[in-house]
Amino acid sequence: MPLPKLPTKPADILSPEDYKTEKTAAKRAPKTKRADPVKPAAAVQTQPKKQPEPAVAATVAASEPRLAPERPRPSRKKLVDTTYQNPISRAASLSGSAKLFVLDTNVLMHDPTSLFRFEEHDIYLPMNTLEELDDHKRGMSDVARNVRQVTRTLDSLIGGLDADSIERGVPLSKLGNKEAKGNLYFQTRLQAEPPQGLPSRKSDNQILGVVQALAAQQPERAIVLVSKDINMRIKAQALGLAAEDYFNDQVLEDSDLLYSGVLELPDNFWSKHGKNMESWQDPGHSGATYYRVTGPLVPTMLINQFVYLEPKNGEAPFHAQVKEINEKTAVLKTLRDYSHAKNGVWGITARNREQNFALNLMMDEDCDFVTLMGQAGTGKTLLALAAGLAQVLETKRYNEIIITRVTIPVGEDIGYLPGTEEEKMSPWMGALDDNLEVLNKTDSDAGDWGRAATSDLVRSRIKIKSLNFMRGRTFVDKLVIIDEAQNLTPKQMKTLITRAGPGTKMVCLGNIAQIDTPYLTEGSSGLTYVVDRFRGWEHSGHVTLARGERSRLADYASDVL
Repeated sequence: MPLPKLPTKPADILSPEDYKTEKTAAKRAPKTKRADPVKPAAAVQTQPKKQPEPAVAATVAASEPRLAPERPRPSRKKLVDTTYQNPISRAASLSGSAKLFVLDTNVLMHDPTSLFRFEEHDIYLPMNTLEELDDHKRGMSDVARNVRQVTRTLDSLIGGLDADSIERGVPLSKLGNKEAKGNLYFQTRLQAEPPQGLPSRKSDNQILGVVQALAAQQPERAIVLVSKDINMRIKAQALGLAAEDYFNDQVLEDSDLLYSGVLELPDNFWSKHGKNMESWQDPGHSGATYYRVTGPLVPTMLINQFVYLEPKNGEAPFHAQVKEINEKTAVLKTLRDYSHAKNGVWGITARNREQNFALNLMMDEDCDFVTLMGQAGTGKTLLALAAGLAQVLETKRYNEIIITRVTIPVGEDIGYLPGTEEEKMSPWMGALDDNLEVLNKTDSDAGDWGRAATSDLVRSRIKIKSLNFMRGRTFVDKLVIIDEAQNLTPKQMKTLITRAGPGTKMVCLGNIAQIDTPYLTEGSSGLTYVVDRFRGWEHSGHVTLARGERSRLADYASDVL
């Protein structure tokens, strides 16, 4: 005998009209035809009716008329909790409703303005996020400053509002941020428990519980957790919750798209751009030649970008710098050849094309901001120091060299260092000592006494400063070298560059492939940030050094390790 049909509605919510409809449908249902008794029993093969799959049975039951409702049978316990099944954020957003982003604490610590970076979408702050902000508000670090800035922003947003207004949502455009069109919500009445199986005392798990409860409470809406913590995003996705990284601080999604400062000209450049070309020479001491060219490649050029053409027929290469751009017309200026010994800078000559470009930028009086990027051994620090010493001790353009860097250890921290500010920074400046030793050996005719005197003179003009004491300072007529700049955040980079006074040149050195700061990537590094923001400015320049010149061992290790 087949099993009775499953009910379409729970029995406790059926009305009397539903009972009448069900009984009428049962009377009108055709009766089952019995087997013919004349036929022998062997001819009638009564096979048991095969039960369909649960999903198919539910579909069939929905399409067939129902008999009288029966008591629903208790279902088996599900192995997977359905509250974990949150729709993917981008798919759910197709409904037209704004997303609800739940912010982790590290997002606010990393970018205190992140509340206003989500356009028309809403922001949700769990109570654990506020608790963690309160725990990190003390101190003089950048994290503590960011937390205090976030706290002041939240206080301004909810200032003068009652509890009901806060629960309905605070407009993020209240403080004048027109780009932020969403609302800010706080965890006021939502009771959320950490996901089953995870420790309840950990703050991350409690935030995951809030995201899970919101997904169950608003299943039609995209609930997205935003966190800089990779492990937390992994746990969220393992629980079926949508989780994303904070991308608004990313300057570029792919580091390969970063501006290199160098453009290779095609072989047919002169044939396409040499028509009506003008050329003249600088009447000054530089003796540079200028070319005014017009053609389709000009709109892709930027001010102070280096262009080169390496002919294959044995002719002399063409190296120049873009000085002016007017629609499809550009002015190119030939470079000084620092690869020749007569043009050496403090005894240092350029060993490749990119080093020659870098020395032209470093020795340019009209260039106030220089960024040099490249892997280890490309000569970034050596070129910057050589150009700095030449302009401090020979041409007297600057009166002092100031060097600073981020103090992040590669291995275990060795603890506190004794002494003054400069003595504390000395262990971090091993690269400076190595390069000064190389520069001191370039004067082979001075003798031991002469080199010792030169070394003392050089060190008297070089000051080592810590980043912690840069606020409020103004550097006048100085050359400031920021080493290991890839470990700086965009905000720290802004703090340093705005210290420049009249007659000061800022030089940033770094390798974005060696970032040691937590939550910083190649796309969000302060060095990447300034390279992208300063490109095309007439008083700045950038070069990416491509070839290592440290030693054949170092070059081979960089390739195979």
